[in-house]
Amino acid sequence: MTEANGLRRSYLRVNMTVQEYILTYLKWAGLDVSESKSIITDKFGDSPELADELLDLILAGKKTATCSSVWEYQEEGSEIPFVGMRSVILNGSDEPKCIIETTEVTIRKFAEVDTDFAAEEGEGDKTLNYWREAHRRFFSRTLPKIGREFSENMPLVCERFKVIYKVAIPAE
Repeated sequence: MTEANGLRRSYLRVNMTVQEYILTYLKWAGLDVSESKSIITDKFGDSPELADELLDLILAGKKTATCSSVWEYQEEGSEIPFVGMRSVILNGSDEPKCIIETTEVTIRKFAEVDTDFAAEEGEGDKTLNYWREAHRRFFSRTLPKIGREFSENMPLVCERFKVIYKVAIPAE
């Protein structure tokens, strides 16, 4: 294991299953195997390409926030993220690449998202205008699948997170 920028990294084989990845993390962190039940699996975006793009921003430390529609959680019957929640983040090929921990959760309307949060999402030029346009397109594309339409007043789950574990591929 090595330490850089305050984050310890393990060198792992590339083709790990999610369960193997979680167990390796738990061993590395000195946690009991029973903790695996509290770690969820997630992927950012709505396509493999977007998942890879957003994951690259996370791994580079540029993306430390994300948002989702409250309506999607309601439709799926999923629990809204909470502080301390840990998630294995997958790439576009469903391979585990890092584990994040939620550090803050707020519910706010789309129109209430501010410049700081937009910048922490790390996308595009990090401006609020870019954030609004990109997320308007995203929600206009994804919400009809659950019978909803984009609205400036739609409730969002705004989540801040930190990477607590990631795969480092050794140089060949």
